[in-house]
Amino acid sequence: MNILDGKSLAKKIKHNIKQEVKHFERKPKLVVVLVGDDQASLVYVKNKVQACADVGFSSQLDMFEKDVEEDVLLNHIKSLNEQEDVDGILVQLPLPAHISMQNIIDAIDPSKDVDGFHPQNMGKLFSGDLENAFIPCTPLGIKLLLDEYNIDLKGKNVCIIGAGFIVGKPLSMLMLNYDATVSVCHKYTKDIVEYTKTADILISATGVPFLIKDYMVKDGAVVIDVGISKVNGKIVGDVDFESVSQKASFITPVPGGVGPMTVATLLLNTLKAYKQRI
Repeated sequence: MNILDGKSLAKKIKHNIKQEVKHFERKPKLVVVLVGDDQASLVYVKNKVQACADVGFSSQLDMFEKDVEEDVLLNHIKSLNEQEDVDGILVQLPLPAHISMQNIIDAIDPSKDVDGFHPQNMGKLFSGDLENAFIPCTPLGIKLLLDEYNIDLKGKNVCIIGAGFIVGKPLSMLMLNYDATVSVCHKYTKDIVEYTKTADILISATGVPFLIKDYMVKDGAVVIDVGISKVNGKIVGDVDFESVSQKASFITPVPGGVGPMTVATLLLNTLKAYKQRI
């Protein structure tokens, strides 16, 4: 069993970005918009702001009360779209129930949509125009992690557990673009084990602690754990690491696997947005 060390690769990516940014006349700028006071979201947002500082980016955190009206948020995004020094705009998800996530995402200028969720960027991902798309951060982070360890996707059976908007759906499209055979399982899938047992690469993104057990995984599979939960005060993933690591050829730890890569790829997308604008 080998560890897919996202922490180490993220550190390398951040170092390379920092060296490049040193020579820029203007720093790339990311604006993060946070609605409400959800503690988990606050932690994620602070990590993103800190990562910007680490590599020499400029960042701005715009916070709104949880009862903010949708129109106020839309007008704020419109203002950010028009600001020449803003390269990337990220609205931290989830949003309160009274705000339409789709309306907010649609309002972001696609050329500043560093989360990659705007329909134009999703369309480019779908059509295979990866060079001109902003690929959502977690799927891109997973792909870069596989690349780092020379794990080829071509012809591989990839099983993704979780069909969410943020990870599962865009990840399935990204894997297809690299010629993988992709299965996506969700809460209505009748026999998940039937799919997981044949997977060369198994990716779980459900947020259900210890969902993936050793009997669900074939010998030598690559196992990627996107889930993050708290159990008895400890951060854990979707995968029962202790048992599954005995069967997997490669596996990501939680924490230290996919999480750091998500932040690193946000920086890469912001740098890409900056370069497209200068």
